[in-house]
Amino acid sequence: MIATPGSAMTTQPLTQPIPLFPLGTVLFPGGFLPLRIFEVRYLDLIGRCHKLGAPFGVVSLTQGEEVRRAGAEAERFAGIGTMAVIRAFEVPQAGLMQIECEGTQRFRVHASEQQKHGLWIAQVEALPGDIEVAVPDDLLSTADALRRLVDTLEERRLLPGNEQLRLPVQAPFRFDDCGWVANRWCELLPVPAPLKQRLMELDSPLMRLELVSDLLARTGIT
Repeated sequence: MIATPGSAMTTQPLTQPIPLFPLGTVLFPGGFLPLRIFEVRYLDLIGRCHKLGAPFGVVSLTQGEEVRRAGAEAERFAGIGTMAVIRAFEVPQAGLMQIECEGTQRFRVHASEQQKHGLWIAQVEALPGDIEVAVPDDLLSTADALRRLVDTLEERRLLPGNEQLRLPVQAPFRFDDCGWVANRWCELLPVPAPLKQRLMELDSPLMRLELVSDLLARTGIT
């Protein structure tokens, strides 16, 4: 049994144990996550979740790799992750699944255990979702830049031959909400996963958007 960060006592009840999917990325609430599944441990997991309509937890790797390899470092992951629900499911061939997921609620891992076949199971505490906070005037340029980017991506998708492309930002759009705008920029910006993880863990959506706005200003995007 591995104790993870955030295992202090809490007044929030723990959920039933959930399966975890450690990835080299960070899933944000409201985020879009396409996955190609071919490892046996995850084929079984995703198959059960799809059949039952059950979520699974996505956590960001801090050590190790997404695919198990002989001699590789042991898998370690962040103590806060995001629930994922399957929105699209396809089996193009035996031993391969293609799914599209949506991030829902953040959670804190209190204890985790890796089973014999490699799947991680964890006891987790559900964390509150972002409160709705209107984008303040001094950050409107950050929301407007995201709107322009989404419009540009949609125009490209409508070009001949691109009709099947999926946008990385999915409707419904909430360009007036701090948390939603910050989360979408966090997904799009080419910044290291540890930084995205720290931004995802922030409880204040306004602070998250302020930090994202600073990142955008440094890159000259806004």
